[in-house]
Amino acid sequence: MSDLALKSGGLDLSLGDIVRLDEVVDREALRDVCRSFFELFNLSVRVFSADGTLLADAHEEQSIHAYLRTTQGGERALREDQDAVIRATPSAPVQLGEITGAVYDVVPIVYHGRRVGRFVLGPYLPAEMKEVPKALLKADPALEPEKVRDALASMPRVRRATAERVAAHLRGILDLLVFSSHRAHLTSEMHVASVREGYRELAEKTSKLQAAYDRLKELDQLKSNFLATVSHELRTPLTSIIGYSEMLEAGIAGDLNEEQFDFVRTIHTKGDQLLALITSLLDLSKLEQGVMRIEPEQLDPAELVTDVAKTFEPAARKKEIDLIVAVAPGLPRIGADPVRVKQILSNLVENAVKFTPKGGHVVLAANEAEMEDGADGLGAVLLALPRRAVAFAVRDSGIGMPSGELSRIFDAFYQVDGSSTREHGGTGLGLSIVKRLVDAHGGTIDVQSALGEGTSFTVTLPEAEDGP
Repeated sequence: MSDLALKSGGLDLSLGDIVRLDEVVDREALRDVCRSFFELFNLSVRVFSADGTLLADAHEEQSIHAYLRTTQGGERALREDQDAVIRATPSAPVQLGEITGAVYDVVPIVYHGRRVGRFVLGPYLPAEMKEVPKALLKADPALEPEKVRDALASMPRVRRATAERVAAHLRGILDLLVFSSHRAHLTSEMHVASVREGYRELAEKTSKLQAAYDRLKELDQLKSNFLATVSHELRTPLTSIIGYSEMLEAGIAGDLNEEQFDFVRTIHTKGDQLLALITSLLDLSKLEQGVMRIEPEQLDPAELVTDVAKTFEPAARKKEIDLIVAVAPGLPRIGADPVRVKQILSNLVENAVKFTPKGGHVVLAANEAEMEDGADGLGAVLLALPRRAVAFAVRDSGIGMPSGELSRIFDAFYQVDGSSTREHGGTGLGLSIVKRLVDAHGGTIDVQSALGEGTSFTVTLPEAEDGP
C-alpha cells in the first residue's frame, strides 16, 4: 500500500494509534460491560473518553446524594466534589473523596502508551469508616444528623483491597475491549484505504485509457480522411488511364499488333481493378463517417436476384461452376437502395464464385422471413412484433473458413488467408462494406462456414413500410 493510504480519518494506520476512543469502541458493548459490573458488585461505573465525553454510565443515585440536594449548601459541596472527580485525568489510578466520606477510584485507560480515556468506579464508603464526617454535617445547617446517618447506611461499603481487585478486573476487560475494537476498526480503515487507493489507481488507468482512446479515434479519423482524399485524387487520373486504354483497344489511335493489344488490355484490366479498390475505399470512408446516403425504393427481390445472377453467370460458366437461382414465390417488396443492395449481393456472389473450385456450385436464393420490430432495451423480447422480411442467401461448396475466423471476417482489411503467398486476391474491404451497408438498411447478416465444406451468408432485409 502506498503512503497515501497510511492515514485515514482519526486513525494513524502506520502507528496503530487511537486518537478518539469513541471512534473505535462499540458504545453498546461498553455499556453492557458497565451494567454487568454494576449488577455484580453494586458499584457505579462511568467511562469517559480522553476529552471528557461520557461513553458509558451504569449507576443508581445514592440516598445521601438525593438528600444533600434538598439543601443549598449540601448540593453545592456535593457538586464541587463530583466535578473534581469528573475533571480528573490522572496518569495512574487515584482515589478521590467527596464530602460524604465516600470515595471514587479514577483509573486511566491506556493503549499503546497513550491515555485514551478513563473510568470511574464508585462512589462507595470505605469499610473502615464508622462515623459521619463532621464536614458533612457542617455543609448546611438544615441537614438533620439522623437522616444523614440513615442515608449513608444504604451506600455500599467496600474494602480497599476488594475495590482494587474490582478496578483491576474492569481495567483488564476494558483493555481487551479496546484492543479488539481497535483491531476491527483498523482492519476496516485499512480496507477503506485500500479501496480508495484501488479507486485512485483505477481512475488513473481509466484516464490513460480515455486519452489513448481519444488519440486512436483521432488517428482513425486522420486515416479515414487520408484514404478519402488520396482515393478521390487517384480516381480522376485513373479514369483517364482506363478511358485511353479502352480507346487504344478499340483501335481509335490505329491498329495494334497482338503483343501491343495484350499490353493495353492488361493496362485496362489492372486499371479497372485499381478503380474498384479506390471505390471501395471511398465507400468505406463514407460509411465510417456516416455521410453515405441511402435512398430506399420499393424493390422486387426476384428481380434483384435475377439481375445479380446474370452479372456473374459468365464468370461462373468460365470456372465450370453451377450458379443456381432459387426464389420463393410471393415475396414482399423490400425498402432498400437498389444500388447498395446490388452491391451487397454482388460482393457475396463474387466471393462465392472466387472461392469455389471447378465443378462446384453457388446458390443464390431468396425466401420470406421475419424480423423483430418493436421496443428496444428492457422488455424488448416481450414487446417485439414480427415483421415480414426477405432473406437473401448465398451458399457455395467452396473452401470454407475455420470457425475461429468468422468473428473477424467483417473487419476492414482482414483476410482469412493473410499470407504474402495467398492464392486469391482481394483487399479485405468487401465484407466490411457489406456489413455496414446491411446495418444502414436496418437488416442483419449471418454467416455459417466449415473448412472444406463451403460457406453460407444470409442477408435479411425488412419489408417496405408502405409495401403491399
